[in-house]
Amino acid sequence: MSTLKQSFSWWCYANKGVEAPELLKAAARIGYAGVELIEPELWQMARDEGLTIVSVGGHASIEQGMNRPDNAARIERELHENIDRAVAFGIPNLICFSGNRDGISDVAGLDNCAQVLERVAPVAEQAGVTLIMELLNSKVDHRDYQCDHSAWGVELCQRVNSPAFKLLYDIYHMQIMEGDVIRTIGEHHTWFAHYHTAGNPGRGFIGEEQEVNYPAVVRAIEKTGYTGYIGHEFLPSGDPLQELQEAFDLCQGA
Repeated sequence: MSTLKQSFSWWCYANKGVEAPELLKAAARIGYAGVELIEPELWQMARDEGLTIVSVGGHASIEQGMNRPDNAARIERELHENIDRAVAFGIPNLICFSGNRDGISDVAGLDNCAQVLERVAPVAEQAGVTLIMELLNSKVDHRDYQCDHSAWGVELCQRVNSPAFKLLYDIYHMQIMEGDVIRTIGEHHTWFAHYHTAGNPGRGFIGEEQEVNYPAVVRAIEKTGYTGYIGHEFLPSGDPLQELQEAFDLCQGA
């Protein structure tokens, strides 16, 4: 039985016929330890239910990210502000984005991202907050996004060389881009501070009707000694509470 802590991304399950207080109470009752990407006005409500706010956005936006020097001053300001908010609410992770290529080479984009992170990571480290850049697919959901392969993200981590900067390894997105999920986790888990799930294709439930063997992936993550959260970010096709329960049971039973 898995002992990994589980969380869920609020945007996927909210506004699906279940009011916010009921959804938070039900998630805590199921056994979820945390919630992610939830609106600030609900942070205290989540904490009152015993849920850790595992991750929130560190800056805007997915498309206009760190890889463009024109965005650097804004992003640094937003990260500093959100580091302070994360400390106040006990939020361990702030999600970051490379931005779209829009003609910027992978080498230049990496250099630009590293320059921002090298300035901000020491502040995050002192605060006890981890900046996590999300690996997203550029094939289906986020066309032209630059941090779309594990190797690019790992190289960025090595360049920044800070315990306060890691990757958010999104299993759904990386299954689309490169597959070989279990091997990648085994080889590069040192750089992965958080994980997201969803079924592929379609970003649906993580059960047997899609191609990722999530029980095996969960076991691979556990084998690395990982002690963080695995966050569900799939789109339910029916009752969100039922599918949250089933996802929790599937992973716990791995």
